[in-house]
Amino acid sequence: MTDVEKTKGAQADANAAIAVHRLRKTYRDVVALGGIDLTVRPASILALLGPNGAGKTTAVGILTTLQRPDSGTVTVDGIDAITHPHDVRSRLGVSGQFTALDSVLTGRENLRMVARLSGCSRREASRRADELLERFDLAHANRRVATYSGGMRRRLDLACALIGRPRVLILDEPTTGLDPVGRTELWRIIRELVAEGTTALLTTQYLEEADQFSDSVAVLVGGKIVARGTASDLKRDYASDSVHLTFSEPSEAARAAGVLEVAGQSPVTEGDRGLRVSAEDGRRAVAAIVGELAVAGIPVASASSSTPTLDEVFVRLTRQSAT
Repeated sequence: MTDVEKTKGAQADANAAIAVHRLRKTYRDVVALGGIDLTVRPASILALLGPNGAGKTTAVGILTTLQRPDSGTVTVDGIDAITHPHDVRSRLGVSGQFTALDSVLTGRENLRMVARLSGCSRREASRRADELLERFDLAHANRRVATYSGGMRRRLDLACALIGRPRVLILDEPTTGLDPVGRTELWRIIRELVAEGTTALLTTQYLEEADQFSDSVAVLVGGKIVARGTASDLKRDYASDSVHLTFSEPSEAARAAGVLEVAGQSPVTEGDRGLRVSAEDGRRAVAAIVGELAVAGIPVASASSSTPTLDEVFVRLTRQSAT
């Protein structure tokens, strides 16, 4: 790496809300993180994806100062998380996979307790709790949390994470267990926060969320980042459009498969009357394939194209890395 590249890298890290460089963590003989690099720009959402055991939990543990890495650097809002963990915690909000709430207390009491633990005076704690209860539409603030629905618990947990007005949010599986309405409502709140300047790092098993809401994606497999970019970038680079063909008779589908194989395609059978073909540009490929089959005297009952999903990219990258 040249001096110019090092300078540019340092400037990029200085401007990042989260910057991770060559982060490594092992547990005996198991490499949880094998020297990963991550950068999250301010007021954006990075989705950190990976299969179970990929190292996501370890990465989150280090970012939230609950664990120390073996080597590497981590900065959050410009503060070194390894040498100044207390300063980082004051800039960080965390909403984990499981809500960290006291079910015996009411929603208001939970918020006040977190505020007091964060160093707020009694008066400030009450004022901040009321602000967040209103913003998160928690109408049952004086009911015990044990009576809350899953969606209400999630909203309250996120409200607790925002007590200290953090500049950076770590969202570890934030919508696990929520119904579609609850997920939609929670994401509305998260997007509002990002629009106001908050930065978020997200882990999720719901890849459609990462596709729809994240500004960038990093895929972690076996302790290594195997791909990064926008969701659109990853779908373009690691997956293809699909052309779906259906025929009136199974014999026509079989004949069409033979024609396409001779033409260099690799059709995949879908039922006894359907075929799927990968294509760089699905819309253009539809017309070309239908025309090619027409020349061969094979009528196509219907033809359509579809773009790849982030799920397809995830499966491909996971399988490639395993191989």
